[in-house]
Amino acid sequence: MSGFDVAKVKADFPLLARTVHGGPIVYLDSAATAQKPQVVIDAMTTYYETINANVHRGVYEIAEAATNAMEAARVRVGRFIGAPDPETEVLFTKNATEGLNLVARSWGGANLGPGDAVVLTQLEHHANIVPWFQLQAEKGFEIRWIPLTPDARLDLTDLDRLLDGAKVLALTAMSNVTGTLTPVRELTAKAHAAGAVVVLDACQYVPHLATDVAALDVDFAAFSGHKMLGPTGVGVLWGRHDLLDAMPPFLGGGGMILNVDLDGFIPADLPAKFEAGTPPVAEIVGLHAAVDYLDALGMEAVREHEVSLTAYALRTLTERFGEQLTIHGPAEPAARGGVLSMALDGVHPHDLSQVLDQHAVCVRPGHHCAKPLMKVLGVGATARASFYVYNDTDDVDALADALDEAAHFFSF
Repeated sequence: MSGFDVAKVKADFPLLARTVHGGPIVYLDSAATAQKPQVVIDAMTTYYETINANVHRGVYEIAEAATNAMEAARVRVGRFIGAPDPETEVLFTKNATEGLNLVARSWGGANLGPGDAVVLTQLEHHANIVPWFQLQAEKGFEIRWIPLTPDARLDLTDLDRLLDGAKVLALTAMSNVTGTLTPVRELTAKAHAAGAVVVLDACQYVPHLATDVAALDVDFAAFSGHKMLGPTGVGVLWGRHDLLDAMPPFLGGGGMILNVDLDGFIPADLPAKFEAGTPPVAEIVGLHAAVDYLDALGMEAVREHEVSLTAYALRTLTERFGEQLTIHGPAEPAARGGVLSMALDGVHPHDLSQVLDQHAVCVRPGHHCAKPLMKVLGVGATARASFYVYNDTDDVDALADALDEAAHFFSF
């Protein structure tokens, strides 16, 4: 059983009171973006109504209040993920994609070249693939891939060879397609022993599991605010202080400099060095409220709820549809997140999702920005349902009923 009352949680999210096509909305697309509780919406509104000003510049009262709110959020987010030095190691970006690009361009641009290797996994989102391809075209290093087992777990049989001579291991902590939880700590130990830094895509991990970047022993971790009940437009990159301090700036402009003259510039200290321009202050304030909300629920309780709900969903859908419905990824709920990428026999995922929408069930069709993984799975796309703190067994039952209607509709 969940450690919190899901009905009470659901009532905290205004959008979930909506009706769609005549029925109550069943939102099952949190892996794409999570809904926002009223406290997050209120925090951003209060910011705009009371202390809206630019940060780190003005000495008037509301400007100082805005700066203090942003820096308090930095520390709060850092403590939420176990950052050893949140004041300097937590960087605010516009999203996790920017954070991963920052690492590739700044650290990778300064440290990678011909003869080096970057190791990726076949589970990766495009955000943790494309930046390395872009840099490879300039720097001429090798990209290697950790393959998958038939149930979409990482096949570590050849890991030592793949890591031999590698300078980077970039991997997801949880797949946004199969829900696979990767053995991050084991992989990090192996990567460090081989002399590689570890870049973690934690977008699907931080919102759903208690996270301690120090315990995971990774070197960088990127995640999005909007997937963890916060607003869009703000992401986080955490990095080890010594690595960030040695890296060149990613973007140039106001705020990231100590001095500029006609001969050049000197970058500011961390974290300002990587936060050029006006930051998304209202969104950062909203993210602070989202972290407070998740902490109040308890991340252990969040995980317990999602494992239980995923187990119920796997059991319910398997019993209802048998081999007619394929669900990609590990069969064991504890080995995965609440992400179910599905294929219903004879029905294209986009058609399936459109029929489900007519029953007010929101799932996401497509390749989920993971085309290499789609190729490994042997599909062009899937229909993905994903769960979060506001979902319950009634939502799973609504999904099953809508799938049944779709199977009947396309059987003619």
